[in-house]
Amino acid sequence: MQIADFKTDFLIIGGGIAGLRAAIGASRFGRVTILNKGVRGESSSKFAQGGIAAAVNDTPNEINSHCQDTLIAGKGLCKPNAVQVMVSEGPRRIQELLDWGVAFDKVGDQFVLAREGAHSKNRILRARGDATGNEIVKTLHRTISITDNIEIRNGHFTIELLMSQTEGGPPSCSGALVLDESNGELRRFFAKAVVLATGGIGQVFQRTTNPTVATGDGIAMALKAGAILEDIEFFQFHPTALALPGAPSFLLSEAIRGEGGQLKNAEGKRFMDRYHPDAELAPRDQVSRAILNEIRETGVAHVFLDVRHLDPHFIRERFPMIYATCLHHGLDMVDQQIPVAPSAHYMMGGIKTDLSGRTNVPGLYAVGEVASTGVHGANRLASNSLLEGLVFGARVGDVLESVSPKISAFSDAAMQIPVSWSAQTAVKWPEAYHRIQNEIKTTMWKNVGIIRSDHSVRRAISDCQLCADVLKNPPLSRLALETGNMLWASAALITSALARRESLGAHFREDFPERERSAVPEHSALTQKTLSEHFLFESLWTSDTRL
Repeated sequence: MQIADFKTDFLIIGGGIAGLRAAIGASRFGRVTILNKGVRGESSSKFAQGGIAAAVNDTPNEINSHCQDTLIAGKGLCKPNAVQVMVSEGPRRIQELLDWGVAFDKVGDQFVLAREGAHSKNRILRARGDATGNEIVKTLHRTISITDNIEIRNGHFTIELLMSQTEGGPPSCSGALVLDESNGELRRFFAKAVVLATGGIGQVFQRTTNPTVATGDGIAMALKAGAILEDIEFFQFHPTALALPGAPSFLLSEAIRGEGGQLKNAEGKRFMDRYHPDAELAPRDQVSRAILNEIRETGVAHVFLDVRHLDPHFIRERFPMIYATCLHHGLDMVDQQIPVAPSAHYMMGGIKTDLSGRTNVPGLYAVGEVASTGVHGANRLASNSLLEGLVFGARVGDVLESVSPKISAFSDAAMQIPVSWSAQTAVKWPEAYHRIQNEIKTTMWKNVGIIRSDHSVRRAISDCQLCADVLKNPPLSRLALETGNMLWASAALITSALARRESLGAHFREDFPERERSAVPEHSALTQKTLSEHFLFESLWTSDTRL
């Protein structure tokens, strides 16, 4: 198979808010290539409804308040220095968005600031009601369109990271092996630095608010390249996603509860005040477990989100996208209760990085949901995700100035593409991969979801190993490769969930419902070697793609 080679200065894999912001910053220092699988805009960023949290007044009191709320929500596992960076640099990034044209909602000349769960005050900016993420993404794309040195290649699925070895030095990341989805051909992209901005792993769960692209590609690539994962057992389940037969798990923003929406069980009774003094505005992990408990007690597969007591005009104006989506599925939320249930939403751990996105692998950076900076701890504070992407995306863009200005020369014979990639170019039995994906989703939701135990997690190990045994010599297709990535990501979460024998934030073990109060929470660390203690993935292609 003929393989085309390309060179760039900075290769960014993923086109959500974090990747786009990193690209804008890096473009000051060289050529930037952004690789997206699928079409432009396929990322979790564009679906972010609630808004972006920030100390917009930029005063010490406001910054300290935001910092404290983040630390409290994180249950002692946040890294204070990372939180301080995110919160203190947030106002600057917000002003940047305003300068670039984001029109955050205002009344007169004052921003309309919303409040969500676990926030002590209103500090969440929104755009077009509930379309904040989409507005920011569109603005970043518009900015990129008038910025020199940035090219975006859609329909390019990244298979593996390319690793180079210098005598006496550790392996370093020098680019990526990529599948051109339009023609099935392989591409090699060589770069001085590679930035993973691939988003989360929500598609490993049966119910998820994440788009279909969230298959854990970055996590799988990083593990195979030798990167360390951190705190990946902490996965946030959003309490309120649409729960209608045949409908997607569409996110119903926490801002609805912030504006007065009430949660009611199948008997029509409010219940959150029995679980937490903040009722509907309790931290997400506690609301999700409360809803799950109500579902178990009533035998009905959902609870209800009720806004019928609120002004109908306000609801339509404040939540236009949510209102239209519910209407599309036959629900008028101003007159009817909305059936909701928890859904997999956000990966709080990820690839371990420093405050500038560096991983332990030379030449490899990570930013956004795929990275673990330590700002979210054991439970992410609502609407901090967009802020993290912007702040640390900018920081990655800045640090790339220090990367060597010259791209190393690569000889044509320096790298051998694994035989499996050149021998098979199509999926002969796509239904087999869909079946495996469904099996992964089912076992992850049932056994490693909102409530876990030693028994359930070990059952997930067994189920995933059976899936791995089927995935031998995968064909060169996005479907097959994504299935393998989902398995790697699931195995990472499972392994870390088994090792943490305590309940903390979003990680709840019913066999260890408490943690030692005197103990300081510790961060977990996971490598491919650790993974191999529980999983035998020799049947999956694990690359040694070295130059």
